[in-house]
Amino acid sequence: MFSKEIIKGVLFVSLFAVAAVLISRLEFIKQLGFSPLVIGIVLGIVYANLFHHKAPASLQAGITFSAKKILRFAIVLYGFRITFQEVANVGLDGFLVSLTMLTTTMLIGSFAGMKLFKMDRDTSVLTAAGASVCGAAAVLATEPVLKADEYKTAVAVSMVVLFGTVSMFLYPVLYESFIKDAAGFLHMSPRVFGIYVGGSVHEVAQVVAIPASIPHASEQMAHTAVIVKMTRVILIAPMLIVLGLILSLANRGEKKGKIKLVIPWFAVYFLIVIALNSIFKSYISTEIVTIINTIDTFLLTMAMTALGMGTIFSKFKDVGASSFFTALLMFAWLVIGGFTVTKLICT
Repeated sequence: MFSKEIIKGVLFVSLFAVAAVLISRLEFIKQLGFSPLVIGIVLGIVYANLFHHKAPASLQAGITFSAKKILRFAIVLYGFRITFQEVANVGLDGFLVSLTMLTTTMLIGSFAGMKLFKMDRDTSVLTAAGASVCGAAAVLATEPVLKADEYKTAVAVSMVVLFGTVSMFLYPVLYESFIKDAAGFLHMSPRVFGIYVGGSVHEVAQVVAIPASIPHASEQMAHTAVIVKMTRVILIAPMLIVLGLILSLANRGEKKGKIKLVIPWFAVYFLIVIALNSIFKSYISTEIVTIINTIDTFLLTMAMTALGMGTIFSKFKDVGASSFFTALLMFAWLVIGGFTVTKLICT
């Protein structure tokens, strides 16, 4: 049974989420490519810093429930957006680009954050997860495994928003100015450019927006970009399981002998849902899948909003510019390294 405090808090968060969804449907917001998830965390942060001290303390239980429990359920439902068949149709080269960029970006971001820029572990890994997998949704999925503070999640999401937005404007310019008509190593076919976009851009919405911003872009480019991006989304499940194993080994020193294995079960369930969707997709009507995805987007928006509500700017003073420079380094790798990796694998 849910307590009255949890119900009140969840309803409170849902009102903000509804506002985020409505704002995301405004035409100029659509053109910018901002998803309800991003708008939700912004609204949550505004609330946290301007009105939090005036709100009843009884709401906090529901806000925490939204940021933890609803989040994990929403990540599982995300599996209805993907099938293994779609991943297979792109080919081995698309999968290898996704795997290579996810692994290298995660390692570069985590190492740079902790060793070069002296950030704490959680903020470093969250920022790396957002850049390497699928933006804000990946940050959300990684947060329960690390058990990180809300403000660290908000820092990571803000970096995803910043550099993902830059990508939306940069990639079409790169294609039109340097890639489309170039010769030799710089040239990419529409399909290969789609793999490049899907393997190196932060958010799914941004991946969709880039081909749409390129004049006369082919359907092949757009379709390839989205499927390669969704391959990266699938890879979040094994990534989180590996992260859980690493955390277990890191904590072994405190309790010698037995290792407490940290398994993010929601990531396992996420893979199971993808498998079920892959098997039974032809039996499920498009309308039902659309409804499930709409509900899932709303639940993810609630989770983002709740995380924003736990973000107080005063907590950012210890982070400084470290998160920015870490995200900038990963962005440079995604753009330049991603181009090189894509060309080497797809040639």
